[in-house]
Amino acid sequence: MLTRARTIADFQFGPGTGAALFPEGCEFALSRTGRIRQVLFKGERLATLRAQDGRFTLSIAGALRLQAAIPVPGARVTITGDVASFAAAGKNVFAKHVVAADPGIHAGDEVLVVDTEDRLLATGAAILSGTEMLAFNYGGAVSVRQGVSARVSGKGQSQEDEADDEAAGHGDAADRGRAPHRDHDRHRYVRL
Repeated sequence: MLTRARTIADFQFGPGTGAALFPEGCEFALSRTGRIRQVLFKGERLATLRAQDGRFTLSIAGALRLQAAIPVPGARVTITGDVASFAAAGKNVFAKHVVAADPGIHAGDEVLVVDTEDRLLATGAAILSGTEMLAFNYGGAVSVRQGVSARVSGKGQSQEDEADDEAAGHGDAADRGRAPHRDHDRHRYVRL
């Protein structure tokens, strides 16, 4: 399973990133069908594998490991310092605040939101390509999944809640008048 996770990460983020992102000793949360759902290291979630497209979404811990493995500007969206605290708190990034972006970013890619000193602020999904982020002066650039402040303050979602939300393809189900899914027994944990 470790080889499979590393291969997916190499495909998604570039050659060699799989080994940096997922070290030896990772644990895997599996679905009922035996597929990888989450990758954990020392009890902390590094990434969740989305069932709909087979790509990873990163936690802050995973984003930090990826940031160390990829040289600037790889997978990064750099924003102005005056909005850094908002991104760190988990708020979305708008195109008018982007000062640099990896030209290889495509809409839907998992990206790292950093400040001008390359300090990680958040992780999320690109709404625009890297080139479009710089060309536009309005609209969303990155849909932030988790900011570093939310992780430190404990305001981020638990691993199970985040996996449930991503599997269902939505945020907070209770906000839409539906009962949230809370079947925590569906994951099996495997240490390799």
